[in-house]
Amino acid sequence: MKVIIINGSPRHDGNTSLAINEIVKIFSEQDIETEVCQIGGKNIRGCIACNKCAEIGKCVFSDEVNEIAEKFEKADGLIVASPVYYASANGTIISFLDRLFYSTSFDKTMKVGASVAVARRGGCSSTFDELNKYFTICGMPVASSQYWNSVHGRNKGEAEQDAEGLQTMRVLARNMAFLMKSIALGREKYGLPEKEPWQGTHFIR
Repeated sequence: MKVIIINGSPRHDGNTSLAINEIVKIFSEQDIETEVCQIGGKNIRGCIACNKCAEIGKCVFSDEVNEIAEKFEKADGLIVASPVYYASANGTIISFLDRLFYSTSFDKTMKVGASVAVARRGGCSSTFDELNKYFTICGMPVASSQYWNSVHGRNKGEAEQDAEGLQTMRVLARNMAFLMKSIALGREKYGLPEKEPWQGTHFIR
């Protein structure tokens, strides 16, 4: 099994990385492969709603979005971790996720998602909520932990002092591993849930 982890922080080896490292450690113990993709410092533009992706099968802008889309399609789970900026996720990672989820047509049903927010003090809950919406719009179960998935720390390395936050990351990884393995067994025995034809209801006709 494999999980793709998106690091939305522009700071390498910062507090967001410390949170991710706790997750990677547990996944390794569970024999789950991980790949961490550093996105925060990349020059990733936002979606322009050109709908070209529907025609060519990928985003019209050739960057990390299309590269990671291929990895996401093959993965069993996706974790998105971001520092908190003004009670929201990093703008770069939001641009990345908008394009990643909109431009990919492969079935994401029962791939497991999880989000992580890292902040000095406040804004973790709203960021956590913001990131989870990408999963819940496309049939991805969301892995939970013993608390909302947040870690606190301002200066580099301060997250190491947040014992509860780091424990929350470890519990998240164990729960996500269990969920992915359970889904794999369920898929083998029962298959994926039946899909109905999409019925779009537009409010302006």
